[in-house]
Amino acid sequence: MLSIAGKLDKIGYWSVEMWGGATFDSAMRFLSEDPWERLRTLRHEMPNTPFQMLLRGQNLVGYKHYPDDIVEHFIVAARRNGIDVFRIFDALNDIRNMEFAMKTAKREGGHVQASICYTISPVHDIPGFVRMGHELARLGADSICIKDMAGMLSPYAAYELVSALKKNVGLPVQLHTHYTSGMGTATLLKAVEAGVDIVDTAISSMALSCSQPPTETLVVTLEDTERDTGLNIAALADIARQVGEIRKKYANFEADIGGVDVNVLQFQVPGGMLSNLISQLRQQGAMDRYYEVLDEIPRVRADLGFPPLVTPSSQIVGTQATLNVLLGERYKVIPEEVKEYIRGNYGKPPAPVNRELQRKAIGDEEPITCRPADVLPPGWEKAREEIGDLAKSEEDVLCYALFPQVGRLFLEKRAKGLDGRRELAAAIAAMVFEQRSTTKPKMTIPQAGRVSPWRTANRLGQATGRRQW
Repeated sequence: MLSIAGKLDKIGYWSVEMWGGATFDSAMRFLSEDPWERLRTLRHEMPNTPFQMLLRGQNLVGYKHYPDDIVEHFIVAARRNGIDVFRIFDALNDIRNMEFAMKTAKREGGHVQASICYTISPVHDIPGFVRMGHELARLGADSICIKDMAGMLSPYAAYELVSALKKNVGLPVQLHTHYTSGMGTATLLKAVEAGVDIVDTAISSMALSCSQPPTETLVVTLEDTERDTGLNIAALADIARQVGEIRKKYANFEADIGGVDVNVLQFQVPGGMLSNLISQLRQQGAMDRYYEVLDEIPRVRADLGFPPLVTPSSQIVGTQATLNVLLGERYKVIPEEVKEYIRGNYGKPPAPVNRELQRKAIGDEEPITCRPADVLPPGWEKAREEIGDLAKSEEDVLCYALFPQVGRLFLEKRAKGLDGRRELAAAIAAMVFEQRSTTKPKMTIPQAGRVSPWRTANRLGQATGRRQW
C-alpha cells in the first residue's frame, strides 16, 4: 500500500476508502498489524485525499452490536487518527442501528454518508428506499450512499433509484456496486446519466469480478462530456501497472473467483459471501454440494424475513444454509447467531420471520422490539479494566473491546516484541527451503488461523465428524 500511496494521493479522488469493514479485524488476526497504525501511516503518506471508512452502524467493524460508549470512543478515535468520511450502514436497513453512529460522527466533524443497502425481494422497492433516504436526511446525513454489495443493481434500476433520490431527498448521492454480475460499468454509466454525484471504482488491475468497475474505463468513457472527471489517465495507468505487479505476489491467497458469476443474479449472493462459502465447503471436502447450498440460501433468507445479504446477515444466512444442506435436514442445527437474529438482537427484519422457524429456534420467547443497543450495558470501563497494562492507548482498549480474543493476543505479542515479522520471516525461510529441496517446487502458504467470525467450519466439523485441518 505504501509503495503506491503517494501516487494515489495525486490523482484527485473525492475520497479513498481504505479502512473499516473487515480490514480492522484482518490486520490483527492475520497480519499481526495494528489497524490504527495502518490508518496513521497512510494518512501521513496521503495528506491531500479525504479518507473514508466503512462503518457497520452499531456493529462498528465487528460482527455484533456494541454498546453506545464503545461506539462513541471508536468514532472519536477514528476521526482523531485521520478518517474524514464515515460510510455508515446497517445490515437490515434498520435506521435505529445507524442513528447513534451518525450523530457521533457528525459531532466530531466527519462527513456522514448514510447508506441504503440495496437488495431485491418482495418487501424491498424503490419507494421504500426513497423513504429511507428521507429519514437519513432528517437525521443529519451529509450524503446518501446506495450500497449495492452484491452487484445486483441493474443499469436501468440504478437510473430510476438515483433519479428518485436526487429529486426527492436533495442530498448528494454516491453509488457503490460490484462487478460480480458483469453489470457494474453499465450501472455506473446509467447512474451518471441520472445525476449521481460520486461513484466507486477500483484501479483496473484490482477491478472486476467481486471488486468494483475499473476506474480507467469510466474516466475514458466520460472524457469530453459534461461529466468529464478530469482525472489523468496516464497517471492511473501507471498505478495500474505497479499494482498489477504487486498483486501477482498474492495470487495464492485469492478465492479463485474470476470473471462474471451469474449466481449473484440467481441467488443474490454477494462476492464476499461467495468466497467465504467456497472456502468453507473446500475445508469440508464438500464442494460437490456447492449448488445445493446456493439453492438453499434464498429459502433461508425468506424464512428470516428477507434481510439484505451483507455483513453480518450474509454470514448468518450462509451459515444456516450450509448446515441445512450438509446435515441433510433443514434447521437440524440452528447456530446461536441465528437465534440472536430471531430474538431481534440484530435489529428489526424487513419482514416477519417464519413463525415455525421462530418457535424451533427460541420457543415461546418473544423477540425484543426496542433498539438492540438499548439492552446492552456500558462496555468501555469494563474493557479498559480487563485489558489493563497491555493497553497503552485508547486505541489499544478499542482493539480489545471489539475483538477480545484477537485483540488480547495481538497486544500480548506486541508486548513481547513479536509483531508478526518473525513469524513471516520463518515462514518465508521454510518456503524457500522447501522449494530448493524438491524437484517440483511447491508453495506452502502459512495460515494464520482460518477462523470465520461464525466458526462455521468448526460447527460443520463437529456436526459431520470431519477434521478441519
